[in-house]
Parts: sequence; C-alpha cells; structure tokens
Amino acid sequence: MRADRLLSIMLLLQVHRRITARVLAQRLEVSERTIQRDMEALSVSGIPIISERGSGGGWGLLEEYRTNLTGLSESEVQALFLTRPGRLLSDLGLSQASEAAFIKLLAALPSMSRHNAEYARQRFYIDATGWRTPEEAVPCLAVLQEAIWQENRLSFSYQRDGTPVERLANPLGLVAKGSTWYLVAQIEGDIRTYRVSRICDAHMLPESFERPADFDLAAFWEQSTVTFKRNLPRYFVTVRTTSAFVPHLRNAGYYSYVEQVGEEDAEGRVKVFMRFDVESAARFCLSGFGADVEVLEPQELREKIVAQARRTLAFYEQRSECREAMAEHS
Repeated sequence: MRADRLLSIMLLLQVHRRITARVLAQRLEVSERTIQRDMEALSVSGIPIISERGSGGGWGLLEEYRTNLTGLSESEVQALFLTRPGRLLSDLGLSQASEAAFIKLLAALPSMSRHNAEYARQRFYIDATGWRTPEEAVPCLAVLQEAIWQENRLSFSYQRDGTPVERLANPLGLVAKGSTWYLVAQIEGDIRTYRVSRICDAHMLPESFERPADFDLAAFWEQSTVTFKRNLPRYFVTVRTTSAFVPHLRNAGYYSYVEQVGEEDAEGRVKVFMRFDVESAARFCLSGFGADVEVLEPQELREKIVAQARRTLAFYEQRSECREAMAEHS
C-alpha cells in the first residue's frame, strides 16, 4: 500500500505545480504526518522534491523531472472504464471526445488489462440519473462552460421564485448532482450556487477575473452540501402501523424519511418515527395511507388528517346523492 501511495504522490506532484501536505493527505486519505514521512522517503530515494513555505507554497518537483511509472492495476483499469457519465458528458459536448479517449486508452493497455476493462464494461453499467428525475433543459451550459475555461466574467438572468434577477459573476466551476447541473460562482466576494436550468440569457463578458488561489471546487461543494442538509426544515411525526407496511413508508416520497422503527407490540404493530420537510408534506403523504397508518403525534397533524378525511367523505357522499338524484329524473 505504501508503494502505491508514494507513486500516487509523485504523479500528483507531476500534475500540479505545487500541492500542500493537507491536500495530499485529503486526496490519499492519510494524515499530514504520514505525508511528511512519505516526502522524506521519496527525497532519500533520489526524487528531486522541493518544499516552499508561505501562502503560495507547498510540495513540488523540479520542473524537468518526469516519471513514466503509470502502470495501472486491475482494479484501477476497471474503475476507469466504469466511471463514464454519458449523459453529463453529452451535456458538455464531450461524449465523442470521451469515446475517442477511451478507445486510445484501451489500445494502449496490455492485452490482459484490455480483457479486464472489457470484462468490467460488459458486467457493470452506472446510470447516474434517478427514476423520477425530470430532464432539465440547460441551454446556457455551453456559455457557462466557456466562461469557466476562459476565466471570463459572466452576465446572466436567474429565475428566483418565478421572477428573473440579473447577476454579474465570476464563474468558478460546474457541478453535476445526479443529472442536475449547478454553477458555482463568486458574486461581490461571496461564493454562491445556481441551478443551471434556471439560468437564461447568459453572456460571457470580455473582461477576465482572478480566481481565488485557495478555492477548491470539490471541497466547497462537499461543505455546502453539508450546510444545505443541516439547514433543511424538519417536521417530525410518530405513526403506528404494521411491520409489513413499513417498506411503504420508506418509499412514500414527499421528502419523507423513516428515522427509527420500534418493536412490535402485542397487536403486531410498531411505532415509526418519521421526518418530513414541512407539515403539509406529512399531511398529504400520511392521509393517503388511510387506516393502514395511524398518526400519533403531533396531535395537531392528527386532527388535520381527521378533518381532511371527513371533508373527503362528505364530498363523495354529496356527489353520490347528486348522481342518484340525476338518475331518478333521467
């Protein structure tokens, strides 16, 4: 394992002009102390590693040094040929380029590695889209992509609650969450996220911008995702149902989550503790299960579901009487 890690460090240093011990530790999932020991081992073995202190510092290789130790293991070959998000590459206009690159890579591999790649490709296929994920139109994606590559400022209109708002931004990156694209951009010093399908009338401006030196797109997205989940509204509900019915609650939708299932009681029923985003979602979801699910708490939700059931019953009784009356007069 250490030999693989040392090779990975050399390749990362070769790709990046400078890289910090902290970033290396995060990429390789080890401690910074381990990275320091690895650097000492590489230096002792004759690898021309240099270290620079300060805000723009980090570890690096002498520019003229290159290594060709890029042999791929069986699992690495399989990983490369499995991670091909076709829909996302097509959105970026890179599907043909991706196919050509993989043909070249396949041709460059030894015969055994080619067999491993084809073996994996015929047995696994990764579809990043969900069953209920609607296809989103992203007509401005090409403009955003070009502005990011060129590091030029961007002007666009964004639909917020149905109202267009104008934005002038420094585009920092694009993120695909499932099959949904997001733009990460800097606006007046703040870094924000915009759903690309809500962006319209985007224009790349002639002036360039200075990208923040310490900005890491993957780290930003990971942190913003954690913050987003933490700030989601929460509405907790306790219900009672049968053990056999619990899977229906797990797949109920309405942004519901089964957090805990209790033990069966003497009647063969269990308490289920659920979380929704808002009360209305809980009401619409649980009222649809009828007598199969009893709401225990909150009491206010229970009363609203009872009132809704009574209104529904009264509505259908009235409609039935109307139909009977019409039938008698026809």
